[in-house]
Parts: sequence; C-alpha cells; structure tokens
Amino acid sequence: MTADATSLTPPGWGDRKPGVEDIQRLILKRICFLEYTPGDRLKEAELAEEFGVSRTPVRDAISRINHLGLVETINGVGNVVMELPQQKIAQVYEMRLHLASLIGITTPAQIEEGHLDRARDLLQQAHQLSGQVDSRQYVIVNDQLNTLISDLIGNSVLRSFWTQAYYQAASTWHRVVDSAGTEVADALVSELVDLENALAEDDIVAVGYIQRIHIGYGYARIRKFMFKETDL
Repeated sequence: MTADATSLTPPGWGDRKPGVEDIQRLILKRICFLEYTPGDRLKEAELAEEFGVSRTPVRDAISRINHLGLVETINGVGNVVMELPQQKIAQVYEMRLHLASLIGITTPAQIEEGHLDRARDLLQQAHQLSGQVDSRQYVIVNDQLNTLISDLIGNSVLRSFWTQAYYQAASTWHRVVDSAGTEVADALVSELVDLENALAEDDIVAVGYIQRIHIGYGYARIRKFMFKETDL
C-alpha cells in the first residue's frame, strides 16, 4: 500500500463523520487508483482511526466491496484486495453493455450546460495524456468521466448498478494501460469527442449509445492485452 493513500480522502467531510457509502466509495477509488494493490490488507482498526469512526461502518463498507469481488476475507489473514478473474471481468463488461443502452431511455436526466463544460474539460485532460500516458492519471480522468455519466442517469436504481459495474471494470484498467500505451489515451479522446457532440446536441439517448460503443471497444482491448489466447 502506498504511503500517500490518505491523499484520496475526499474534501467536504469536515466535522461530519463519513457513513458506510462514503467509506465504500473511497476504498473503491483507492483500489482503482492502485493506492491499494492486489494482496494489500485492509485493516479495519487503521481505517476506522483514519476516518474517525468505529469499526462497524468500515466493516460494513468492506463487506459491500467483498460482494463486488474486489476484496476477500481470508481466515487468519483478514481482508485482502483481490484482482478480478477473467471470467468475472467478462461478466462485468457484458452487464455494462446492457446498462449503457438504458441510460437514455430509463428516466433520463436533463442535459445542462454544466455537463457540456465538464466534458470539454475532460477532453482537454485526455489530450494531455496522448503524448505520455500515465496509468494513474488515465484512471483519474475516467473516474471523473464516470461521475459525469452517472449524473446523466436519472434512474437511481440504474445509477447504482452502473456505479458498481464501473468500479469492477476500473480495477482492471491499470493492467491494460501499461500494455496498450497510447492506444487507450487515443480511445479516451475519441470517446470524449463523441460525448461532447452528443451533449452539445442535447441528445441523452446518444450518450447511452456512445457509452455502449466505447465500453465494447474497451472490452476488446482487455481481451487483446490481458486475456490469454486460449481464453478468447
């Protein structure tokens, strides 16, 4: 576990003690950003002290992440960060493809000018990655993109499933970036160009189609750079 894991403590907690969802979201981000790497132990007592809470909400948050397959409780060892196996990754991407097609048709949110501004800012950040890809920065930009997409999902149940599947997928991206190099950065630019155009046209249905297309492209890269040929 890296020494600067606390740098991912989100602003805004202030004097408010974080709840289970706050802790779950933060731990998931740390896993996706490789602040916690596979094999690291998540020590409830240390996390509870860091967040200023009892061990109960920490234990509940880890239990939720356990259900996503990103943490496993091992007898005599404790809670350990895990990598998703290939079969699970395939299932996650199959689900993400189906969820994306519902974004624009299941209680869609209203597109606002702020959404377009955020997409344009992310596009600028993606262009900066094209010259020299930094895997951590790539995941950070994608995390901000996911937050934008989540804000465009009006159906709360769909948004919840979308977020869970996103974190499962994002936990694999470092491995792809290290192998694919500029290919993933160019793909991110292409996705954000498409998204910017859809938002400029006030076309929420297109947002869902664009996500489905680029999730499919992303899964193709995972199959190319992560899966063994015998598993394809």
